[in-house]
Amino acid sequence: MEKTNKYVIQEGWVSIIVNCLLFAIKYWAGIVSGSVALIADAWHTMTDTISSVIVLISGKVMNKPPDNEHPYGHGRAEHIANLIIGVLLAIVAFDFLVSAYTKFKSGEASHFGIIAIVVTGISIILKEAMARYAFWTYKKSKLDILKSDGLHHRSDALSSIIIMAGIFLNKYAYWIDSLLAALVAIMIAYASYEILSKEIDYSLGEKIDPELKKDIKTSVTKFLGYTVHIHHFHLHQYGYYQELNCHIKLSGDLTLNEVHDTCTKIEHMLNSRFKIVTTIHPEPIDDKDRNFLEK
Repeated sequence: MEKTNKYVIQEGWVSIIVNCLLFAIKYWAGIVSGSVALIADAWHTMTDTISSVIVLISGKVMNKPPDNEHPYGHGRAEHIANLIIGVLLAIVAFDFLVSAYTKFKSGEASHFGIIAIVVTGISIILKEAMARYAFWTYKKSKLDILKSDGLHHRSDALSSIIIMAGIFLNKYAYWIDSLLAALVAIMIAYASYEILSKEIDYSLGEKIDPELKKDIKTSVTKFLGYTVHIHHFHLHQYGYYQELNCHIKLSGDLTLNEVHDTCTKIEHMLNSRFKIVTTIHPEPIDDKDRNFLEK
C-alpha cells in the first residue's frame, strides 16, 4: 500500500508543478494573441492542476485505516475524487463552449505569432509525456484515479494539437479560433463523460469481472481437489479493500463443523491469492446440483 501511495504522490506533484508552468505561459500567449482557444487551453491545463491536488488529497485519505465510522477503510475516496474531477471538466467544457459562441458572434479575429506556435509545441510535448507517465503509474498501482489524471493530460495534449493546426489555418477565416475553442470544449466534455460514466457504474454496482469469477472457481476446485458449485457472486470494492459474498454447494452429509472448516479454508485461500475478503454462504447439494457437478 505504501508503494502504491508513492506513485500517487509522485504523479500528483509532477502534474502540479508542470501544469502551473504551462498554465502561465499558455495564458500569457492567449492574451498576447487574443485567442479564446489558447486561453481555454490554459484553463484546461489549470483544471489538470486542480485534479492533481485532488489526487494527492484522495491518496492520503485512501491510506487511512478502517475505523468505527468506516469499517471497510477509506478506499472509496478514489471514486469521490474521480467524480469531482469529472464534474470539474464538465463545467470547464460548458464555459468554453459559451466563450467560443460569444467570440464567433463578435466576428473578432485572433492574431497568432511565433509565441503561440512555440508555447503550443511545448504544451504538446510536455502533456503527452505527463499522460504516459500517469498511465505508467496506473499500471504499477492499479488506481483508477491515476488513469483519470492520465486521460486529463492526454485530452490537454490533443487539444493543443488542434490549436497548433488552427494557428496555421487562422489566416483563412476569422472564425477558426472560435471553432478551435469549441473543439477543445468538446474534448474536455468527452474526458468528463469517460470519467463520470465509469464512476456512476461503480456507484450503482458492477457485476464481478468474468475472468476473476473463472479464476476463483478454478482456484477453489484446485484447492479442494474436487469440483464444487460456487455461485451467486457479489463483489464490493472499496479502493484497496475488496469484499466478496458468494454461495457454495456442499454435501449434506457433512457436519456443521466440517462445512464451517471448509468455508473458512476457502476464504483464507482467496484472501491470500486475490487479496479479497470473502464471506461464503453454504448450501446443501440437491439432485439438480449433482447433475451439474457430474458434467
